[in-house]
Amino acid sequence: MIKNGHHQNIPGKDAGANPGVTACSPEKRRRIIRVWCDGCYDMVHYGHSNQLRQAKAMGDYLIVGVHTDDEISKHKGPPVFTQEERYKMVRAIKWVDELVEGAPYVTTLETLDKYKCDFCVHGDDITLTVDGKDTYEEVKKSGRYRECKRTQGVSTTDLVGRMLLMTKAHHSNIGSSDYQQHTDNFGKGPRGHSPWTGVSQFLQTSQKIIQFASGQEAQPGDTIIYVAGAFDLFHIGHVDFLEAVHKLSDKPYIIVGLHFDQEVNRYKGKNYPIMNVHERTLSVLACRYVSEVVIGAPYTVTKDLLDHFKVDLVCHGKTDVLPDRDGSDPYTVPKRKSIFRTVDSGNILTTDDIVQRIIKNRLLFEARNQKKEAKEMAMIQAMKRREEEKAKERSQAVV
Repeated sequence: MIKNGHHQNIPGKDAGANPGVTACSPEKRRRIIRVWCDGCYDMVHYGHSNQLRQAKAMGDYLIVGVHTDDEISKHKGPPVFTQEERYKMVRAIKWVDELVEGAPYVTTLETLDKYKCDFCVHGDDITLTVDGKDTYEEVKKSGRYRECKRTQGVSTTDLVGRMLLMTKAHHSNIGSSDYQQHTDNFGKGPRGHSPWTGVSQFLQTSQKIIQFASGQEAQPGDTIIYVAGAFDLFHIGHVDFLEAVHKLSDKPYIIVGLHFDQEVNRYKGKNYPIMNVHERTLSVLACRYVSEVVIGAPYTVTKDLLDHFKVDLVCHGKTDVLPDRDGSDPYTVPKRKSIFRTVDSGNILTTDDIVQRIIKNRLLFEARNQKKEAKEMAMIQAMKRREEEKAKERSQAVV
């Protein structure tokens, strides 16, 4: 059971206000540090969330710029999600205070000044324009650039790769050499590497969970709402559902029950889940509408579970409710107690739909991945040659 943020600030509200601080206090006099982040944020995952968490920790107010579909297509290739979907996904991350739509692909001092930001933050990986230039070159030279650690084991490129390898297995042939090699690599400890990105697999730690979770308890007067599912490839459909659930009460305390991988595999099929339960935990914890996460929740919502968490309401979306192993309805108990509600978020997007998007544009996404990797390798080689030349010059100067 992991407790998350409680009654998170929603973007647009004064995230930095503190009515308990007087006008003459040191806290009030201290200047607010405004931080800028930007990116594609396509297929938003816990790696993106961790970058934004680290960036927010470097200042007080976090502004996130998100690029348009046209800009991404020009520099990287077609995004999986539309810009409107990506805008909403980033707004749902609890560390984001403000979002800028259509941010320029190249980060400039003009942009930082326009939004009164002290500096920008990016991960310790390389971001290049279509012609191979560092998109942060200008702000780096000016000293208004900070770096945070990249989250090992995940990237949009890798997630697309996982789904492409799934399609090669036709969602049934688990013995496929491509698929088996991929799953083997992701199950062999820290030496396992993604065939797409070369990064080591994600390894969950208690520290990482603590960083994502806020540990807030439910307060008197809260409406405790329980929802459960796989929440695989945490996406805009999940966000819309959780936002709709959040609106059911003035003081909602939303508990998300995450099913273990084996359970998801039982009701979703051989190649699911795409993300393991540790990855899915962080993805859900990063959402501003979620208060608490139960890792490995039972598929059937039992009386013991409802009593333990003092649940007032159990919600499920419009997707089909699949029976438990014995053929029973997993929501029988809350239905009998008249605390079950079906919530229509107005968004019918599912994880299957995302996989189908990838399948439909498979060649485009494969080409994008290969192009991205080739460009990054060329940049790394160039930087390596530059360092070797500098080292040679220094040694000659000493002689």
